[in-house]
Amino acid sequence: MAAFMMASSIQIAAGVRAPVKRNLRASSFTGARVAVPARAVRLASTGGLKVDAKFDAGVGVFGNKAGMTQLFTAEGLCVPVTVIAVQAGNVVTQVKTEETDGYNAVQVGYDQVADYKITKPEVGHCGKAGVPPMRHLEEFRLVGAPTHELGAQLNPTDIFKKDDVVDVRGTSIGKGWQGAVKKYGFARGLMTHGSKSHRQHGSVGAGTSPGRIFPGKKMHSQMGNELVTAKKLVVMRVEADCIIVKGSVPGKRGNLLRIAPAKIVGKTIPHKLTAKLQAA
Repeated sequence: MAAFMMASSIQIAAGVRAPVKRNLRASSFTGARVAVPARAVRLASTGGLKVDAKFDAGVGVFGNKAGMTQLFTAEGLCVPVTVIAVQAGNVVTQVKTEETDGYNAVQVGYDQVADYKITKPEVGHCGKAGVPPMRHLEEFRLVGAPTHELGAQLNPTDIFKKDDVVDVRGTSIGKGWQGAVKKYGFARGLMTHGSKSHRQHGSVGAGTSPGRIFPGKKMHSQMGNELVTAKKLVVMRVEADCIIVKGSVPGKRGNLLRIAPAKIVGKTIPHKLTAKLQAA
């Protein structure tokens, strides 16, 4: 065996035989290095790589959470609702098309501020669109070509109406560093009979094999303070300066919210398979 290995080394050094490169990875069971078949990766330069982006069902608006209240229906039912205040802004700051930018999108600016509160490139970008300085700039990516004009004002009453279904995205309330019992609903241990494991999460894996903690393990960590989308909320009332939706939305009072038409596959946005068949 040693002679065979020495002969192979001599052949590789002399250039007679090329070394065999294997794609190795660690086994999740034994931790040993095992060979796996290599997967072909198409480079972007060849034109075969396609990025599937997430599309929006339409152009929406931005607002701030004002608080929660209740409305009574004609049948006498009490419905909890959230009032979303719409401040100065919601103007089109940029229109992107496939011919100019490679994809269709409408950039919307919100929250008008003084020019010294944002960067100079942002001030110049808003000035090019002919709108005042805006604190927040974000795109709504569309499937088809946009029909909006640069500098157009977006009014909630023109986009939404009663009984529409919307998706509201915002940053959830931060809970700080929390344990697994509060964050994931783990069952706690015994509080009596000499138990020394009251609110601990328990074992996180074997020590010898695999000898590590797998990514995504449910453990104590930061809770909240992340982007959350409340989907398919029913619009109860729309006015020029506010939108009232049924239920709760992420964040506390004053939190920035993104209100867009609800994404329903096959209705408001096309299915991926249908789009591929149409393209073919």
